[in-house]
Amino acid sequence: MSPHPALDPWLVKVDEIGALAADVERHAPPGVAVDVGRVGAAAVLLGERLRSLVSADATELGRVRHDLRTPLNHILGYAEMLGEDLARTEQGRQLGRILRLGRQVLEGVDDLVEVVVTGGRHTPPPPAARDLRPPAVVRERGGRILVADDNEANADLLRRLLSRMNHQVTVATDGATALALLLERPFDLVLLDILMPGMDGIEVLRRAKADDRTREVPIVIITSLDELASVARCIELGAADHLPKPFEPVILRARVSACLEAKRLRDSEIEHLGRLERERQRSHDLLRAILPDAVVEELESTNTVKPRRHERVGVMFADIVGFTSYCDTREPEEVLPHLQRLVETWERTVARHGLLKIKTIGDGFLAVSGLQTEAEHPVLQCVRCAVDMVRDVEGLDIGWALRVGIHVGPVVAGVLGHRQFQYDLWGDTVNTAAR
Repeated sequence: MSPHPALDPWLVKVDEIGALAADVERHAPPGVAVDVGRVGAAAVLLGERLRSLVSADATELGRVRHDLRTPLNHILGYAEMLGEDLARTEQGRQLGRILRLGRQVLEGVDDLVEVVVTGGRHTPPPPAARDLRPPAVVRERGGRILVADDNEANADLLRRLLSRMNHQVTVATDGATALALLLERPFDLVLLDILMPGMDGIEVLRRAKADDRTREVPIVIITSLDELASVARCIELGAADHLPKPFEPVILRARVSACLEAKRLRDSEIEHLGRLERERQRSHDLLRAILPDAVVEELESTNTVKPRRHERVGVMFADIVGFTSYCDTREPEEVLPHLQRLVETWERTVARHGLLKIKTIGDGFLAVSGLQTEAEHPVLQCVRCAVDMVRDVEGLDIGWALRVGIHVGPVVAGVLGHRQFQYDLWGDTVNTAAR
């Protein structure tokens, strides 16, 4: 006899689960027998915990229900998984009977706790559950999943169920290890038990969502607590979903798949935004290579550049003496590297003297002083820059010579064209310097 009459029909069912598991274990292949033994061990533990209900503390009903659901989770999880492996065999039919009995106990366990622990109204055992065959294993697009559960059997069961769904599974047995792994490796999803020693699941969730490195990783809370406040607290902290124990493989698959798909969509969105930002930066850099910074800012903010008159601008034209005849007697592969090196040197020289390069035309080079920023002595700036540019040419030691024209006065500056556009100058000041 049990210590409470309400327990008797439930203990009969649990004992039958144990007997069926023992019979399956005797006749099952060696590799399967180990897992069937876990079902039997879970049935023994469930029976012990049912008997201990008479001495349970009525103030800790959540913990009592959690402790009962843990062995039930093992019974249902392993029985369903093994039932797929032993389908169409006598052992498979016995495992189906274990599943039905386990589901009956699960459906009535909350009422049973009320009756035995708090003296509530007795509810008789439910009728036999329908024999629902487990769905065929679906091979999905795999994800990298972290399972954090201090119960070794729970973690093993989740690992194996998820592995059958084509996922890569890493297991952590406490909260601190789970958080360290999450910071160390890339994961697509975390299944996180609330009740763990040391750092519990709620604290792991809080820290993960507060860290930029892990904020976007979806976290599903695993709990057998019937307190909605715990689940609600986790959702408020950023949990993507919750998963009740015992694990129902269909629900497990659906919620894991939904979270992974949401993660893939989020990753795709981030990647797309990153590509757009890289393209935007590339366009920005190209514009800055073509146009002055102030002109780029105006173009990006208004999509146009207004032509403007500037009253006192030093204009400097430079070109290489005899460059055309030099090119006529040499191959382009010989000429272009010298010209490229010289133009790059001139660009540095112009920047060093505070001038603004406008453009190159063949061997010609146009730069100005006092256009975008006011210059006290624009002509003097141009002269000093020109002296150094002459030295730059002499430094090539290939027989080139440079001539420079400088003038100061008003100019009009703006951007011409919509394709292959350029920033340019017009006016008599420019023409005089060029001549």
